[in-house]
Amino acid sequence: MKTTRYFHVDVFATAPLTGNSLTVFLETERWSADRMLELTREMKHFESIFLSEVTPVGARARVFTVEEELPFAGHPVLGAAAVLHRVHAPTQNSASWTLRLPSGDVPVRTEQRDGHFLAEMNQGRAEIRDEPDPELLRPILAALGLSSRDLTPALGARVISTGLAYLVLPVTREALARASVLGTELEALLAAVGAKFVLVLDVDRPEIRTWDNLGRVEDVATGSAAGPAAAFLFHRRLVDPLLPLEIAQGRFANRPSRLHVRLDGTGALHVSGEVWPVAQGWLE
Repeated sequence: MKTTRYFHVDVFATAPLTGNSLTVFLETERWSADRMLELTREMKHFESIFLSEVTPVGARARVFTVEEELPFAGHPVLGAAAVLHRVHAPTQNSASWTLRLPSGDVPVRTEQRDGHFLAEMNQGRAEIRDEPDPELLRPILAALGLSSRDLTPALGARVISTGLAYLVLPVTREALARASVLGTELEALLAAVGAKFVLVLDVDRPEIRTWDNLGRVEDVATGSAAGPAAAFLFHRRLVDPLLPLEIAQGRFANRPSRLHVRLDGTGALHVSGEVWPVAQGWLE
């Protein structure tokens, strides 16, 4: 029976089959976490998002990777809002939504473009923590195949969160290309500094890379990392806070993506990108 719709979209994309792929499931009331995890593994995207309690202004949302549920994630939120616009406000040029995630409510604006959507979420003010102990950083760098010599001088690492805590490592361009996850200890090492994931950042381009903590998949466009990366650049005064910022990601996974961040007058970070449709269907 045709009971549950799903949409395959590409987020932070410039056309279909670019950016970060995503499955958005609708009508998921009373679904178990195990079922959501199994379907995420079946779809083999970096993440899937499951919507329930849909109203004309938003929905409850749960995000899963192939390993676990996350309290917040960026590209699923943007992709889900674009699908809500397509399904529930097809005649409107623009719309506003609130996605209710375990980490809190996330406001999103969507606009219809020629064959796709532009979506922007308000991630709020970033939480920027003190620089981690160098002794705790050393094994984390080693788990990425790096050392302290690969860090950009005088900038220092920071743990920054806009809903999901990232350890931001500013590195040289050569180190960015060389980084990869080695071994299985990264998650425990990051927990010691209060982070869930790590991102390496070339501050000059700027460009980022991030992975799941076992290194099985490199993410190609990470909205939850774009906010912390931009917050680091703004905090260190490496970019003009009055101008929109474009961050590159995905080049090393052969899936170049574009993430845009702006800082408003209250200090809140707004992360945006294009959402392109690829496919839709029904679960049988």
